Amino acid sequence: MAWAFGLGSACFLIGPIPGYAGLVGATADAITFFVGSVLFTVGGALQTLLAAPQRGADPAGRAAWWAAVIQSIGTLFFNITTFRALQVTLSNPSYDKLVWRPDAYGSICFLISGIVAYQASRRRGWLPVREGGGWWQPGVNLLGCIFFGIAAVAGYVVGSSSSLVNQAAANLNTSAGAACFLACAIGTALAQRQSQRAPVG
Repeated sequence: MAWAFGLGSACFLIGPIPGYAGLVGATADAITFFVGSVLFTVGGALQTLLAAPQRGADPAGRAAWWAAVIQSIGTLFFNITTFRALQVTLSNPSYDKLVWRPDAYGSICFLISGIVAYQASRRRGWLPVREGGGWWQPGVNLLGCIFFGIAAVAGYVVGSSSSLVNQAAANLNTSAGAACFLACAIGTALAQRQSQRAPVG
């Protein structure tokens, strides 16, 4: 799960960077985003399967399951958006690269999922309790969801404007959101590795 989210986040991190698109070309850039969305879907499906056994155990288990389900739905919207963008790019390589903005519906699902997960995390008021490994992950994940939402709004504005400021806002927020998701994926992978190395008994 962590590897799928990590690799998918890496795709969305580098995809919006103008230098990357210029280096590999429009088609390879399109494939990068589509592959990233598929990896997100794989990660979301695995997260949902892992959360399912605890969905009725307690409020935290229920929240984890709902967050995973809603996030998985969001990844499907990203699959549709990036696949359509890939088709357009293959037929018209000069197509505006801002077609890669996070899909609005997917971004809404991600935001709802992030809020559900953050509300279920240990907090003092609005701030997380800084105890135990991974205490920071719900907050950073929510921040990534917010960045994706901003990118979706900025991308919509860009659709009717050639403003380089709006274009930069869409691309920057997509990369920033992906960086947050990547950090959480790495944190999850490292925590899993440490738990496997821990002595039994």
